[in-house]
Amino acid sequence: MQLVSVRVITNDVARLVGFYEQVTGLDARRPAEQFAELVGPSCTLAIGSAETMALFGAGAAVPESNRTAILEFLVEDVDREYERLTGLAVAPEIVRKPTTMPWGNRSLLLRDPDGNLVNFFAPLTDEARARVAR
Repeated sequence: MQLVSVRVITNDVARLVGFYEQVTGLDARRPAEQFAELVGPSCTLAIGSAETMALFGAGAAVPESNRTAILEFLVEDVDREYERLTGLAVAPEIVRKPTTMPWGNRSLLLRDPDGNLVNFFAPLTDEARARVAR
């Protein structure tokens, strides 16, 4: 089994897609108005409208209510990303400035426009680098 995609459900696909295009530098594929994908080298971030949940028969989704998951992006230099993001015309909400974590990652925690947590991280130690090696 292979994890290939994570989908975030939102009330405003265009706004959330614009945010992730800006912070990741990826261009989204938009096969439908209510669905988009940002395809990275290791995983795809899908963004769907709340109405797409009905297509699955999964019941109602509650956008902007996540308080447990963190979307994590491996970056080359966390501090450089912090400078880039805080220099944007509409900078994201920074939850924690670049910090070195006890498990060997340098981490920058922010929120997307729906309140989802996003972590930009870079492994600093050999052990941390080994954990992300595929």
